[in-house]
Amino acid sequence: MFAKLFSPVRIGSIELANRIVSTGHDTVMAEEGHVTDRLIAYHQARAEGGAGLIVVQVSGVHETARYTSHMLMATSDDAIPGYTRLAQAVQAHGTRIFGQLFHPGREIMETDDGTAAIAYAPSAVPNSRFRVMPIPLSLSLISEIVQGYADSAARLQRAGFDGCEIVASHGYLPAQFLNPAVNLRDDDYGGPLANRMRFLVEIAAAIRHATRPDFAISLRLSGDERDVEALDQSETVAVCRHLDTAGLVDCFHVTAGNSASLSGAIHIVPPMFYAAGYTAPLAAQVKAAVGRPVIVTGRINQPQEAEAILAAGHADLCGMTRAMICDPEMPAKARAGAPDRIRACIGCNQACIGHFHRGYPISCIQFPESGRETTLAPRKTRTATPRRILIAGAGPAGLKAAAVLAARGHAVTLCEAGPQAGGQALLAQLLPGRAEFGGIVTNLLREVREAGVTLRLNTPVTAELVAAEAPDRVILATGARPRAPAIETEGAHVLDAWAVLRGEDNPGSRVAIADWRGDWIGMGLAEKLARDGCSVRLFVEGIAPGETLPFYVRDEMAARLHRLGVEIRPYARLFGADSDSVYFTHSASGDAIVAEAVDTLVLAQGHDSNRDLAAALAGWPGRVEIIGDALTPRSAEDAVLEGLKCGIQD
Repeated sequence: MFAKLFSPVRIGSIELANRIVSTGHDTVMAEEGHVTDRLIAYHQARAEGGAGLIVVQVSGVHETARYTSHMLMATSDDAIPGYTRLAQAVQAHGTRIFGQLFHPGREIMETDDGTAAIAYAPSAVPNSRFRVMPIPLSLSLISEIVQGYADSAARLQRAGFDGCEIVASHGYLPAQFLNPAVNLRDDDYGGPLANRMRFLVEIAAAIRHATRPDFAISLRLSGDERDVEALDQSETVAVCRHLDTAGLVDCFHVTAGNSASLSGAIHIVPPMFYAAGYTAPLAAQVKAAVGRPVIVTGRINQPQEAEAILAAGHADLCGMTRAMICDPEMPAKARAGAPDRIRACIGCNQACIGHFHRGYPISCIQFPESGRETTLAPRKTRTATPRRILIAGAGPAGLKAAAVLAARGHAVTLCEAGPQAGGQALLAQLLPGRAEFGGIVTNLLREVREAGVTLRLNTPVTAELVAAEAPDRVILATGARPRAPAIETEGAHVLDAWAVLRGEDNPGSRVAIADWRGDWIGMGLAEKLARDGCSVRLFVEGIAPGETLPFYVRDEMAARLHRLGVEIRPYARLFGADSDSVYFTHSASGDAIVAEAVDTLVLAQGHDSNRDLAAALAGWPGRVEIIGDALTPRSAEDAVLEGLKCGIQD
């Protein structure tokens, strides 16, 4: 079915069994710069699932390379035992393993003690995203860092790794040398491209000299940095052509984006607003210029997408990282001719890069077992005491609990009051650019069917039904309702978010949205109504819209609203409304804010838990548990994780 995807390919002298790559991505599972058991278990799961190549997250090559407090460091021989255990765990399943070698230059996110970062770059040119002013690198420090790359590569080789990858993508240090907007030097490392690429050429040559010929070297670059101060694409191709001709690298890895700006950083982990495989043309430009294999990365979440890219000749291998965070068994399922069984990534970014940006180990909202291979995943064992379990509510929490419990051997009946399973995910998918979010329902329903759950639609659970069914255990996953704050709304036309999404009323032409939570709902409604032709003002109680969203989702949505002309007002706490005005107070000063000439006030004020059934079952003697939004309103990620935790309990 996927003949090209599952054909072998060579990178240097290393042969891969297939062309699926888990690309380098920070997991927040390193401790004190070293590999941990948790990190090993995480990558081992993807090797067991059939990945052809795993590229381990960045390892710092010099003490000045610490861009977060939780990264790997390859600057000491003390790191070798951990790398060795990781390599052995991955290679035991026939998967090859590379390690990324990294220096961020000016792109430092945070330090281990909260102080301001001391960063080094080619020149004293600050970035706009982290607001870091770097120190220009001296010639002696450049030499140290180049040697650091070589020494780090040698350590990976001693640990048994098959190769390494030089990270010159996303505006990190090698890319900073390449970019004339960032590199203002007037010595041998600045000026014409031949000088600006000198640092990268010296790195590759030093690694080649320090390692055996059978140790593969990959080079990762951004084919398009998507920034106003981006490196010219033709120069990127010229760099690749030079390194290819010189025989200094064995593979080129093409992606997009730049860490230095909000617009560029979105492409480091592009959200669902971007088309599948949208970076393939960038890889094709490099492939046309070099004679060595090319990897492409960027929203390739399904095997059919990867197969099409390979068949078109745009690249030789495909980075499918989030696809394997969501479903570590994706390669094995595709190879077995069962793509319909794959749990497809929906590009939400909530628990993968979203966790990373908050300093937590990464996971997946659909598959919380990812990143928890040493804790929650091993507890999904067959039960020794099968029970009859009734679950009320087939939203994400109820679906996940039902699937896990049934897979463990319990007899599970899942009842949904409405005609369709999915809960609020069915509403989320109605917003512009978020149709893919509905995939969470498709994927969870498949898990439910495969586990043998009895699903009853249009079946509200009542105390009478519970008494008639006489289950051993009742799980309440009855969700939540839109919250209506206690405010004066005399004569005002007021709609909640759900009514707008369902098209239950006409919002008129002038809309004010009152956004309390700062999540996808307020921003999504603003985009929907603006695209419908409304004049939209978004009033956010926080300091900025989308405060609770993953950064790259937030920034892309902010860009979309800007292009649509949506007016955004932060620090606005809803106070009341009348027939043509909405009243807010400034949440910091308490001063009045008045929005005049408003036809409709749209409420995005969060939710209230639906606990009607809990109250009705107060006297029932059996075991009752409450999960998801029925417990307290949160996100789909929390609901699915809670469903999993409920499911592994007997």
